[in-house]
Amino acid sequence: DLVRSRGLGDVYKRQPKHLGNPATPTDPPWETEVMSTLKDTLHTDLTAAIRARDSIRVGTLRMALAAITNEEVSGTAARELTNDDVIRVLTKEAKKRREAVTAYTAAQRPELAAAEEAELAILSAYLPAALGDTELRELVTRVIADVGATGIPQLGLVMKTLQPLVAGRADGATVAALVRAKLASG
Repeated sequence: DLVRSRGLGDVYKRQPKHLGNPATPTDPPWETEVMSTLKDTLHTDLTAAIRARDSIRVGTLRMALAAITNEEVSGTAARELTNDDVIRVLTKEAKKRREAVTAYTAAQRPELAAAEEAELAILSAYLPAALGDTELRELVTRVIADVGATGIPQLGLVMKTLQPLVAGRADGATVAALVRAKLASG
């Protein structure tokens, strides 16, 4: 089956026979794998935002999807991100927005800070709920007890155990400071 390519003049492309039936076992793995649910949601919301002509949401979701795609193709081999990986990428982007808000506020640029806050609000809707101070303190205390840490030398061991539990729900620097204070106090 030859299909004429659009916009390429007399160049022809061969269309694979299995394209009409997605259930055939000859499909390459990248065509049969299911996209991560969160990434799917971002695509769907982007389409809805484009139709609603919501330029801030469109720009933010395009930026988020671009960051996800960059993460997928970084490294030696392209890969499909899991939901946890997508959350990690979105957390990084949200942190950039928080830092930008702080910088713009310090530079007396409230209009730019407001734009960054709007983007942060959109990104926050896709992130898991942040841990409260009391929840975080209880979690740190429990992990320190579970690990049996007694002082600052075990900081790395505590953080290694704690990071997967708080990923995307608390800032790493805040968690590290809290663990350091808890270990220093005994």
